Amino acid sequence: MKIAVFSTKAYDREFLDRANRDFGYELVYFESRLSEETANLAQGFSTVCLFVNDIADRAVLQRLRAGGTSLLALRSAGFNNVDLKAAAELSLPVVRVPAYSPYAVAEYTVALMLGLNRKLHRAWQRTRENNFSLQGLLGFDMHGKTVGIIGTGRIGTRVTHILAGMGCRLLGHDLKPSQECEKLGLRYVDLETLLRSSHIVTLHCPLTPETFHLMDEARLALMPPGAMLINTSRGAVLDTAAVIQALKRGHLGFLGIDVYEQEADLFFEDLSDQVVQDDLFQRLLTFPNVFISGHQGFFTREALAAIARTTLENIRCIAEGGVCDNAIPPPPVPKSKKGGQVKFPDLIA
Repeated sequence: MKIAVFSTKAYDREFLDRANRDFGYELVYFESRLSEETANLAQGFSTVCLFVNDIADRAVLQRLRAGGTSLLALRSAGFNNVDLKAAAELSLPVVRVPAYSPYAVAEYTVALMLGLNRKLHRAWQRTRENNFSLQGLLGFDMHGKTVGIIGTGRIGTRVTHILAGMGCRLLGHDLKPSQECEKLGLRYVDLETLLRSSHIVTLHCPLTPETFHLMDEARLALMPPGAMLINTSRGAVLDTAAVIQALKRGHLGFLGIDVYEQEADLFFEDLSDQVVQDDLFQRLLTFPNVFISGHQGFFTREALAAIARTTLENIRCIAEGGVCDNAIPPPPVPKSKKGGQVKFPDLIA
């Protein structure tokens, strides 16, 4: 079987090639992102493998189907970049990797909290210049602080475990409460209560029509002055313009993000010799209380190995005519025309 693998880096090839020793597929790697302009590269490939910033809208899917593609295999948990309705209409099954290493993202989430709180990024810069002053580096004990966790799926649950061990008071918000989290002392509340009561808010929800710009101007205003906001889920869960205004007013005390709503043109590439044209992103970089990383929360050896193996297992399952547990069903279509948003399947971000 020939598989076209888009958006690949050296580390993708390393782990996919290693996992492929047990499968024997013909993997053809493309560094370019999948888009309408690059879709023709997949001509003659029965399977197309894509990542978080690849575009799989209706136009792209139509080109892939016309070129002989019969399966889309995502190397990610999220699938907001795929037009599921178009895929269903074109009889294109879509499979994903719902769980690779929740520990990787959860541990990175807490690292962002600690780094921002203790201002490690600023301390590192100072010591390189032989500046050992502690002025401006004052932090706070995490023990006893209230942390609000929005989304308590696999990743949110691991974050709950870590923070419970640090002695934090934990609040949660999720449509499907987790008994495991409750046993750790997390108390489920409505979103407004969580935002008003938390020193730190961390986001672990999928990007759906309902969560797009979940943290907008109104919800940011509910947070206590000086609170910390962490996002390792999907960039568009935050309204970036509103976040910048909250930072400028001094209302939002800390921001740590590993995702960005316009990251497709930035992340996973070396742009150090270019002028980045995204004014919102450039403005974020000017704040001393902001820490931004380039979608690396998942980036551990264990996670990459699991992503590679699960991706190839998903492909084999579909190829052999089996029922793949990691297949994504199409979104339900409303039966009436009374309006309202289509409810998309819940998933771990």
